[in-house]
Amino acid sequence: MFNLFRKLSLTHWILISMVVGTLIGYCFPETAQNLKPMSSIFLRMIKSLIAPLLFATLVIGIAGHGDDLKQIGRIALKSIIYFEIVTTLALVIGLAAVNLIQPGVGVSLDVPAKEGAEFASKQTTLGGVLEHIVPTSLIDAMAKNEVLQIVFWAILFAIGLTQVKGEHRKILIQGLEALAEVMFKFTGLVMMYAPIGIGAAIAVTVGHSGLGILLNLGKLILTLYVALVFFMLVVLLPVAFFARVPLRKFARAVKEPALIAFSTTSSEAALPKAMLAMQSIGVPCKIVAFVMPTGYSFNLDGTTLYLAVASVFAAQAAGIEMSWQQQLVMMLTLMVTSKGVAAVPRASLVILSGTLASFGLPLEAVAVILGVDELMDMARTTVNLVGNCLATCVIARWEGEFDDNANSEIASS
Repeated sequence: MFNLFRKLSLTHWILISMVVGTLIGYCFPETAQNLKPMSSIFLRMIKSLIAPLLFATLVIGIAGHGDDLKQIGRIALKSIIYFEIVTTLALVIGLAAVNLIQPGVGVSLDVPAKEGAEFASKQTTLGGVLEHIVPTSLIDAMAKNEVLQIVFWAILFAIGLTQVKGEHRKILIQGLEALAEVMFKFTGLVMMYAPIGIGAAIAVTVGHSGLGILLNLGKLILTLYVALVFFMLVVLLPVAFFARVPLRKFARAVKEPALIAFSTTSSEAALPKAMLAMQSIGVPCKIVAFVMPTGYSFNLDGTTLYLAVASVFAAQAAGIEMSWQQQLVMMLTLMVTSKGVAAVPRASLVILSGTLASFGLPLEAVAVILGVDELMDMARTTVNLVGNCLATCVIARWEGEFDDNANSEIASS
């Protein structure tokens, strides 16, 4: 029996913990809430390693492999183009799904609009997002886990480092390479605790929301899940074929980060493992270190699709007929307002509330959605993570730097 347990991989332990967590949450909902600290410990450990890992890998990727700054600009441009195309397709699919299934028809909005009003008051402007990208202090950005700010500062630091010649540059790069190696080992240690943290997270979610809530708003949840699966099959899968991504190797690499994202509803929790996994299947460090954290704010495929579904759901629940022209305008608004706000707590609800308020739609819908948001968050966060992993492969192939002969032992461990 002991040998059987030893043969189980991390993926198996995570799946087992998710089942156990679901049973605990369903059978003992009040007791399950007491497990929240165990989940929080896992998330806090993960978040503590993101800043040094990102900083080290990004600086090494830019300054440690030559002085070709034009390539970094090229990678950035290609990433933005790819992000915009894919997120636009996500919006279109979400819009089509919600109009076809119409999950809001017959739903009662007899609830207070207080939550929606509070979220709407936190809505940020495009100018505010751009200003937020630039940190006033690297230490403050790291302390708050402001991913985009860390990326911005690291890029400038790396560019400065490329202009330094001789021993000083060599010493700094060697130090950062050592830091990156230690942080990846650190990630491995934290992952040993992952099944406990993930099982606790699932127990808390099921205990808080309950399985019964699926019956009340099951049509909305079903619409989102169906649309997300359709998006992955019709958009992400063809993209992977077109970019000649080795699907089996990619699937093995992404399964553990995806399970972590699904169970914790946190892209941050899966980020270190996902970065390591993509490097192990042949994506260069510099591309992983730039594309993945940038996509964390600008390539939220699952969240974008969710916003399309949720916003039209609000109109349907209120009995408001929206023309295709009005819906398209609202989608364009969502495309702009959904960029760069991943650091905002409950960012998707903030964006949704602000958009509903702008178009005169009932904020009461936010309170209704809030009841099942955790269950929908699990799916959209997973798609966000898978989409960003695929983006690193696409950009690597586009740059002609994808290593098809890479050994993926790390990803499959």
